[in-house]
Amino acid sequence: MHIYIPQSLLTLRGVVLSVATLLLGIQPGSTSASVQSGVTISAPVNEVSVRPYSSFETFAPAVKKAAPAVVRIITAVRPEFLPELAGRNGNPFSSSFSGQVRRRPGHLIECGLGSGVIVTEDGYILTNSHLVDGPKEVEVTLQDGREFKAKVIGLDPRSDIAVIKIDAQHLPTVSLADSRDVQVGDVVLAIGNPFGLGQTVTHGIVSATDRGGIGIEDYESFIQTDAPINPGNSGGALVDVTGRLIGISTAILSSSGGNVGIGFAVPSHLARTVMTNLLKYGYVVRGYLGVEAQDLTPDLAKEFKVRGATGVLVGGVVPKGPAEQAGLEVGDVITRFEGIDVRDARHLKLSVAESKPGETVVVEVLRDGSASALKITITQESRNELLARLDRSAHEKDSGPLEGVTIGELNGQLRQQLQIPRRVQGAVVLGINPFSAAAEAGLKAGDVIQSINRREIKNAAEALQLTQESKHKRALLGVWSNSGSHFVLIED
Repeated sequence: MHIYIPQSLLTLRGVVLSVATLLLGIQPGSTSASVQSGVTISAPVNEVSVRPYSSFETFAPAVKKAAPAVVRIITAVRPEFLPELAGRNGNPFSSSFSGQVRRRPGHLIECGLGSGVIVTEDGYILTNSHLVDGPKEVEVTLQDGREFKAKVIGLDPRSDIAVIKIDAQHLPTVSLADSRDVQVGDVVLAIGNPFGLGQTVTHGIVSATDRGGIGIEDYESFIQTDAPINPGNSGGALVDVTGRLIGISTAILSSSGGNVGIGFAVPSHLARTVMTNLLKYGYVVRGYLGVEAQDLTPDLAKEFKVRGATGVLVGGVVPKGPAEQAGLEVGDVITRFEGIDVRDARHLKLSVAESKPGETVVVEVLRDGSASALKITITQESRNELLARLDRSAHEKDSGPLEGVTIGELNGQLRQQLQIPRRVQGAVVLGINPFSAAAEAGLKAGDVIQSINRREIKNAAEALQLTQESKHKRALLGVWSNSGSHFVLIED
C-alpha cells in the first residue's frame, strides 16, 4: 500500500518530536533515552541520520526516469516568414511556445524555443505541430548537452502533434502510458524548457480529462492540469508519478501569456495514434461519416421528440457519403455509436475519427421519436474535401521549381471556401508534397501564386508556362495567403 503523507503532516511530526523532547526529558544531542513505556530513542534528536523523505514523498525517481528523454527544441526562420508567427497573438488560448527572437548564422532568425519527448532509441521525437510547422530549421538539444539538426517526419495540425527525427542511437526514452486510465486528481509532472531557462519540472494534479470544445484544435480531448506550464513548455512531457508519459503539453489559458493554472496536454493515446499514422502513411488516417452534427439542447430535444438531451442532431448529410448511403437523414438524432452513448457533437467526431476506414459500425438514431439502428460503412476522411473533389491532373507539375506542387484555377467556389478576395489574381495551390522544395520554402495549400520571378501571372496556365521556361529549379514567387502577401524563394 502506498501512503502519501501531506507536507502539513510532516510539519506536525516535527512539532510532536519537539513536545516529546520537553515531556520526556530528552536532551538535544543525547544518544538514547529510556522512558517508562519502554520506548528507546537511539539516535540524536537534533540530528538527521537518514534522508527525511521516503520514496513515496518525492518525485525524484519519476523525474530521473523521464527527464533525460525531454529535449529542448530551437527553431529558426528566414526574416520574411516572421509575420506568419504572429497568428496566435491575442488568443487567450496561447501555445506555451517561447517567442524569443535572435539572429543566427546564415541569415536565419531564431524565432522561439519549445520542447519535445524522445520516444524511440533511434531518435524519433514527439512534439507540437505548431512548433515545427512551416519553413523552419529545427535544432534539438538533449539533456546531456548534445545538439542535433532535426528532420520533420510528419505533421498533424488538427491534433497539434508532430514527429521529428534526429540522427542518433541508444537515446533515453520515455514509456507511453494509456492516458485513458488517467483520473481527475492524479498527481502529474510537467517537464519542459520554459523561457529558455533550461529543463524545468513542475507538478500539480489532473484538473479535468477529455476537455474539449475550446477551439484550439480540430480534434480536442485534452488533459487539463494545474501543473505550471509556461512559454517554452510546448511539446514537452506531462508524466505520471511513475515517470510514464500521459500527455504532450500544448497550450495554456492565459490573458498575459504566463501560467494561471490552466494548461492543456494532448493525451498520450491520441499522440500515439497520430505518430503511428505519420510514420506509416505520412498523414493521419481518420474515419469519415459524412454528417454535420450539432449538440442537442433541451429545446431541440423537445422539438425532435427526444426524452432528455442525450445525443446529437443531424443538421446536414453529405451527398453520396457513408451516412446518406446507409439511410441517415437530416433531423435524425444520433444517440449511440457502436454501443456507446453519444454525449455531444465533439464526442461523435472523435469516435468517428478513431474508426478504421472500411469498418462497419452500428449507429442508433431517433427519427420522429422512433428508435432504429443503422449499419454504416466508415470511409477515409479527406484532408480537404473541397480540394479533393477537383480535377488536378491538368495542372500538376513534375519538374522545375514547382515540382510536387498541384495548382488550379481560381473560381467562385474556391474564393468563397478559401476566403480569397476578388482582387487577388493568380493560380491557387491545391496540394503540395510536404517534402518538396516548395514546401520547405513555405508554400502551402490554399496559397495563391501571383508572380514568378517578378512576372505577374493571371492563371494556372501562365504559371505552368513560366516554370517550364525556367532552366533552374529556382524561383521567386509572389504569394498571397490569409496572413498577407509575401515572397517565397524556392531553391533545390
